[in-house]
Amino acid sequence: MLIEQQAAPAPTENRGLHAPGLIAICFGFFMVILDTSVVNVALPAMQHDLHGSLEGLQWVVNGYTLTFASLLLSAGTFGDRLGHKRAFLIGYGLFTGASLLCSLAPSLNMLIAARVLQGVGPALLVPGSLSLITHGFQHPAQRARAVGIWAGSSGIGLAGGPVIGGMLIEALGWRSIFLLNVPLGLLALVLTMRFVGETPRTTVRKRDLWGQLCVIVALGTLTYALIEGRGQGWLSTQIISMFLLCIGATSLFLLIEMRHSTPMLPLRLFSSAAFSMPILIGSVLNFGLYGVLFVLSLFFQDIYHYPAVLAGIALLPITVATGLTALISGRITARLGTRRPMIAGLAASCLGTLLLLWGQSDNAILLLAGGEIAIGLGCGMTVPAMTTAILNAVPSSQVGIASALLNASRQVGGVLGVAIVGSLLGSLNERSAFLAGMHSALLLVALLFLLGSVLTSTTLLSKSK
Repeated sequence: MLIEQQAAPAPTENRGLHAPGLIAICFGFFMVILDTSVVNVALPAMQHDLHGSLEGLQWVVNGYTLTFASLLLSAGTFGDRLGHKRAFLIGYGLFTGASLLCSLAPSLNMLIAARVLQGVGPALLVPGSLSLITHGFQHPAQRARAVGIWAGSSGIGLAGGPVIGGMLIEALGWRSIFLLNVPLGLLALVLTMRFVGETPRTTVRKRDLWGQLCVIVALGTLTYALIEGRGQGWLSTQIISMFLLCIGATSLFLLIEMRHSTPMLPLRLFSSAAFSMPILIGSVLNFGLYGVLFVLSLFFQDIYHYPAVLAGIALLPITVATGLTALISGRITARLGTRRPMIAGLAASCLGTLLLLWGQSDNAILLLAGGEIAIGLGCGMTVPAMTTAILNAVPSSQVGIASALLNASRQVGGVLGVAIVGSLLGSLNERSAFLAGMHSALLLVALLFLLGSVLTSTTLLSKSK
């Protein structure tokens, strides 16, 4: 179904956003993604220092992402009511303060708790950043290019994280990667206050506390079951109970949203394939990207025995390719529409994952690098097109919830990617078992990328609105 809704632009103080304001907005998104890629490189050092298990490392990554995903829908509504600039500032303040707590964590459990708190900040920050761009750039082509720059800033964070993290870890230890967020966070706050205007606030009061609780329970229990299932046994009473609780919470959430007068998630949005397909693709994309980064970080350091700096350099092909492609793909999307870049990007990511499979089996560095580049090109091409497709599919009054839902779907995909890929890996101390699990994990990721490309090719998506 082709969506051609044209809502009249809402009055806004932020119309005509220029370079300093766009830089301020993108800098916040850059920091959120930088933190993700930095942490991946630091996992072996954390394991050694805090005596953690593979499951514990998964929780270090997913504790942050899980909170991020669980709160995104409510955070989008919060930004609509409070103003997205204010929500953006509050989010970055929380992110910066929690980063300091992460750097001081004396145990793995305390680090996981601090990471959970840290995830609250991006839940406010990320949908706010996209809403500020949407209200600041009313012209379709300008908006598509701004979204490309926004997506490119995440790619730069993804690219810089492994190398910056590796250097900091080697010189100052893993705690320094969180301390880095403190001065950078303060700088982002100053830039935003100085150069970004506020968005209009809605007067509609939306309270869906039971729906929010169901989301947290559903995602939390599913993540727990997927991470702990291998250790406790997939048929153990506790793991089966978690799966059943997840199903029950999801069913109750859907029932609440259907009957709520002002639901957190308006289910009618999913009646359009032009809206629902980018949401699905967002989950697939982050499942593959986060899963691949998680397994490669462990592969280079625990199998190849690279030091943190060299492991960061080994991840550069995927991260640099993602960042550079995202910077230019906004212009491609503005010219060609959203569908073709998404198809091509997902197909390239599938091909890249297959190259990783062959490179992992044959110990071929060139194949590994080629696979990383192809995945990076694919992800960088897909993100701006996917984001623009969502913005095109809804009226301006629903941009906040649409951007929040897209980012929620991406973070849920990331949570599941790390959890499922991690559950497929063998012991870090047994090379053959690890490599066998890595082979299965990469094959799963390749199939999902291929499925995403096929589904997108059958869906009509609009050109830039």
